[in-house]
Amino acid sequence: MNFSFFPGWPGALLLLTLTLLGACSVAPPAEPQLPFDLPDRFDSSLVEPFQPTERWWTEFEDPLLESFVDTALVRNPGVAQALARASVAEARVRLNRGERLPQAGIGFTSARQRQNMGSMAGPLGEFVDDELSFISNNHNASLDVSWELDLWGRLAAASSAAQAEFLASAEQLRGARQSVAAQVVQLYYEVVHARAQEELSARTADTLAEMARQISNRVDVGIASPADAMLAEANLGSARAGLEQRREALARIRRQLDVLLGYYPSGALTTAEVLPEVPARPAAGVPAELLERRPDVRAAELALRAAGYQLGAAERSFLPSLALTGSAGYSSDQLSGLFDSSNLVWSIAGQLMQPIFQGGRLVAQVDIAEGQQSEALHSYVETALNALAEVESLLAVDDLLAQREDSLDASATAAEEAVRVSYNRYQQGIDPFLNVLESQQRALDGRSAYISARHARIENRISLHLALGGGFEPRIEAAEPAPQDTPARTADRP
Repeated sequence: MNFSFFPGWPGALLLLTLTLLGACSVAPPAEPQLPFDLPDRFDSSLVEPFQPTERWWTEFEDPLLESFVDTALVRNPGVAQALARASVAEARVRLNRGERLPQAGIGFTSARQRQNMGSMAGPLGEFVDDELSFISNNHNASLDVSWELDLWGRLAAASSAAQAEFLASAEQLRGARQSVAAQVVQLYYEVVHARAQEELSARTADTLAEMARQISNRVDVGIASPADAMLAEANLGSARAGLEQRREALARIRRQLDVLLGYYPSGALTTAEVLPEVPARPAAGVPAELLERRPDVRAAELALRAAGYQLGAAERSFLPSLALTGSAGYSSDQLSGLFDSSNLVWSIAGQLMQPIFQGGRLVAQVDIAEGQQSEALHSYVETALNALAEVESLLAVDDLLAQREDSLDASATAAEEAVRVSYNRYQQGIDPFLNVLESQQRALDGRSAYISARHARIENRISLHLALGGGFEPRIEAAEPAPQDTPARTADRP
């Protein structure tokens, strides 16, 4: 229904509007409650305050690695996508905010119209063929204003939902940067690990080649069996096949690192030669603080908050809506005198609309919003549980991995000494050549397992830094690195 107001009514209407708007507020959704109690500390950690480290990967003391991370934070497509999503979410906030404000526009129309009045009878009753017509002009200039009053906070709830979604996207952007930084460090040391395994295989193949040559010479002079030479050649062929397998793995990992840095996957990036010492374990803090700083948990909580606001907006759709429209301007049939005071026209109107029948649309909207809120709640609980499980698991295996590394180092050293002893005993005719082959395989497997154990500790430490969250706020103002500042490359291939 439409109501036209008299000139004296706008002030009273404005006062009533401001009163209603002041009485309406949008309460934030309740804080989410986890279906379990948080302990005072992590099971595998002492109660130590979390110490944020802005650039934790610098603890590995590798300038080349640091340049890789800085490059990835600028060039990585995933980070760029997260940044674009945050920009879109910020624009939605401004869009929803604008819907709560009055809308105004200036319009100008000019029309010329010819209207026919039909034929006319003559004095003797005959019809005259000429038709009467009129030509009219109409020119209008106006300022039109419309405003939907947010009486019950529906628009405010939608605006708050958009704000929460923007904050969630900002947390997702922070999480994307943390994740990319950790992925770069992980892939970097996967390349180093693969190179170490390749070098071990290459040294082993060289040693076996020399051993095969010596045994062949012994066969030639009749002091060794031809079967020994065959076994030595078979062992050498197996070692060379293993070396090619190591090189294949290295080529694949190098190209993955290229993609992560936003480069063409040429596989020409250089890295450190050996795996570093594992830095000291960071303090984990307490579980409650973890949930407050982890970007993924914060994003899930904000998504739940946005779903609560959206449910509030859907429930308020059942209430009446009030819209005001107003127009003021000039109207005249002469363009030259359009803006004369005598041609001033204005109007103001209000529309009060109470939904009665919508074919179940409003009820369905509420049901959808309730379902989305329930989904967001369970997603938040799942994200929190996964975050806590990640930290607990990484802390629990940290000491175990260190003990495993020490044990494998001792085992590999003993196996390598056994190779020297068994070969000397073979040359003296005391032990068969099979003992040499067995000790060689044990030495190769033991040293390879030790290298992998060191790599596993480094990976666990990287994952722990990522799981703990917080403390890493990259310099988003960093510019694209100049060609001379890009990570070093080399043309050599494995």
